[in-house]
Amino acid sequence: MWYVTMTDKFMSGWGEARGKINKLIFECDSLQEARIVADNAENRSDQKNINIATKKPYYSSKTHYAQVKTKEEYPEWYKEGYFRR
Repeated sequence: MWYVTMTDKFMSGWGEARGKINKLIFECDSLQEARIVADNAENRSDQKNINIATKKPYYSSKTHYAQVKTKEEYPEWYKEGYFRR
């Protein structure tokens, strides 16, 4: 399993992430899939601090609101070039 993590600049600080950093964690089946998700994140202005990891990341709930995302929930993120500018 691979993971792509990123900070959602738009959602950080309000809603369920009030006073916290909103982190998105996308689960991926392969490095190739993780690279597609990371590339899509790079093409969005609301995402920053994009990383690929082999271990599921942990973020303290005191400072972060972490959300795990999957292909079933967000299939567009796994399509190559989906968010190209």
